[in-house]
Amino acid sequence: MADRIRQYTAYIDQLLATEDETINWEEEMKKHLVQTAFFAHERLIHLIVTVLFALLTVSVFLYTLSNFSGIMLLLLLALMILLIPYIRHYYLLENSVQYMYEQYDRMQQKVSGGFQRQGTFKS
Repeated sequence: MADRIRQYTAYIDQLLATEDETINWEEEMKKHLVQTAFFAHERLIHLIVTVLFALLTVSVFLYTLSNFSGIMLLLLLALMILLIPYIRHYYLLENSVQYMYEQYDRMQQKVSGGFQRQGTFKS
């Protein structure tokens, strides 16, 4: 998933950097919205999984504090080690989807002439 989202955002960046007049921006924007929706859904699923995994880790930590055992300590260590990649992957998805929103805004700018100034739309 990480490679796919990086490749897709790089493709859109290349598209935005070109001055090719034959690009159908309306069609590209529709495709981009579909891809953004896919990645936003993936982001939501990973948020749920990451939060549940973090809650499990905290629960095991609290249990280990009250009922210390070597096995529980190993489980806690394993959960904490696994939590790091979950958080990193969610971080990638969150930032990529936010970046895709910015790309969509730049696509709209190509179609309609853009913004009057940063952050405000023409009416």
